[in-house]
Amino acid sequence: MSATPHLAAPPAHYENFPVASWLCPPHLRPPIAAIYHFARTADDIADEGDASPDARLAELRAYREELAAAARNEVPPDSRWPHVFGPLAWAIAQHRLPEALLADLLSAFMQDIEKTRDRSTYADRAELLDYCRRSANPVGRLLLHLYGVNDEEALSQSDAICSALQLINFWQDPSVDLPRGRFYFPRTDCARRGLTSEHFKVFEPLSSAPPPQEAINLIAVVAYWARELMTEGAPLVHRLPGRVGWELRLVVQGGLRILDKIEDLGFDTFSQRPTVGKADAPVLLWKAWRMRRQSRPMKAAPPR
Repeated sequence: MSATPHLAAPPAHYENFPVASWLCPPHLRPPIAAIYHFARTADDIADEGDASPDARLAELRAYREELAAAARNEVPPDSRWPHVFGPLAWAIAQHRLPEALLADLLSAFMQDIEKTRDRSTYADRAELLDYCRRSANPVGRLLLHLYGVNDEEALSQSDAICSALQLINFWQDPSVDLPRGRFYFPRTDCARRGLTSEHFKVFEPLSSAPPPQEAINLIAVVAYWARELMTEGAPLVHRLPGRVGWELRLVVQGGLRILDKIEDLGFDTFSQRPTVGKADAPVLLWKAWRMRRQSRPMKAAPPR
């Protein structure tokens, strides 16, 4: 496949951060959009509709097989997702995208389904970060691959940014995740505050009970953890030149903006879900422009 592929429009989803925006170099928009379609479609298989967990897992296994075919620069004639794997096969062939990173994304989606089905939780932060390593970090590494940046420091900073974005999404979304049976709070963090999974049943559908104060305090603690990770990775914006660096600045500032909004809510994201919208654009642009090589001091850590 040598021609630039046609890219079908993605399904309508709320997104915190821009995807293949006008800041991306034009020649990289097709492969970035192909990666996005691949991940977005897999996420829909894992989350949307009313299929059983076993049916979702079977669907993702079939999706994984088509990824393997795309990595061989093939799209089976009976492909169920030609609009995904046609552009992706082209992108893999043209840009040598690592198949393993794309497969890691599917592994994370499958883990989500299995943990929800089995009602299992994450033991500690290390286990949750291993999930982020597969659910979020591959996207950053794929983008760095496209930009020709592959040194260990840059990859580590990218991982920190991507893991922070994934964690921010968790702490933004407990009002969405908990009713669906998805529990991302590490058990060790819960135990330090005397919380168990039983305390979070008040967030199930039809419950009118207010969230326990210790659960709100937990959001403050883990939100600070996400801010630490974002600060650790933020210097990467100065490694990427031109429009690419500006794109990453806006991504970083978008994540930090969500954390600011979580704090403005008194850390009670159980009752309200903060989002970033068009009205936030001037603030994001201003903060992105003001980013310096030395990060500003962190806000004081909440009690642990």
